[in-house]
Amino acid sequence: MAMCKLSSGFHFTLRPAANHKRELGAEARWQPNTDVYATDGGLVVKVELAGMRSENLEINVEGNRLRINGTRPDGCRAPTCNFLVMEISYGAFETVLELPPGYDLSKAKASYLNGFLRIDVPVSAPSKAKRTKVPVKEAV
Repeated sequence: MAMCKLSSGFHFTLRPAANHKRELGAEARWQPNTDVYATDGGLVVKVELAGMRSENLEINVEGNRLRINGTRPDGCRAPTCNFLVMEISYGAFETVLELPPGYDLSKAKASYLNGFLRIDVPVSAPSKAKRTKVPVKEAV
């Protein structure tokens, strides 16, 4: 687990996918490049996912966590090719971002364009402090 501090003072946690393996015969899992930055209206999460289709992406909210996963297919190479360089990751991926308090993930909006997934998370509406009277009973 890596902790990153953004220059604006916000913190987020990027958690690697469970069972992050690169073994023969095992399904490879990878993590896409991800940017998280603050704007006046909230946070922007930008994920680099070239070669994917939006229907192959899944985004779930779990409390203050944003879970992004999917699969990038590798259907364009010959089955018997020998790589000289291989830097592009294929297969399943998962990224989990733990966002700081003050953002409303229930109102997050996502869009996918030109290989980038963008998720806008607005600032939470400030909670109005209610004034309530606590009754005091006479102790017996």
